[in-house]
Amino acid sequence: MAKLSNELQRYFFEEERPATVTLADILLLAKERIFGFLLVILSLPSALPVPAPGYSTPFGILIFLLAIQLIAGAKTPWLPKKMMNHAIKLETVQGFLKAGIPWLKRIEAIARPRLSYICTTLPGRVTIGSAIALMAISMMIPIPGTNTLPAMGIFVTSFGLTEDDGAISLGGLVMCLMGAILTTSILLALIWGGSSLLDIIKGWLGR
Repeated sequence: MAKLSNELQRYFFEEERPATVTLADILLLAKERIFGFLLVILSLPSALPVPAPGYSTPFGILIFLLAIQLIAGAKTPWLPKKMMNHAIKLETVQGFLKAGIPWLKRIEAIARPRLSYICTTLPGRVTIGSAIALMAISMMIPIPGTNTLPAMGIFVTSFGLTEDDGAISLGGLVMCLMGAILTTSILLALIWGGSSLLDIIKGWLGR
């Protein structure tokens, strides 16, 4: 099976494409790794350390729908046809991929099938699906600091799914836990006042 980074490079940069693409078009690359592939693609814009205004909420909704299906044991994902056929500028997708493919290659360099039961058994997929669903909810919150780390957790966890690499998925679940702690601290700080975990970290880095 070709590496995901090579498939994306070929499809979006080496072959001629129309000015817009859809999720339905991108799914042609997924093959048997369809759940993990979709989650990786949808989380990528928010996981990058660059602004992605307008993507976290709609993509968070799609990720949440996929996570629920993962928990339910679905073999083939379902997404609303309107969202699957929504046109996205090719230039926009290429911009995200230029920033994201180098990170993807770094993960691919250490990826291999191991601890596969984490990605393939029902308890493992329920755990992964539950964590991704919570992170998707965090992505939908329109508050700075609640998007990037949760999206990174989804990205890494889902990449483990595409490669049957339970070790990478476990690393992603740790990032999801960190994202949950960060989001909770931001929300508590907004409700009751005081400093969030993000504020404390910024203070440490500023010293």
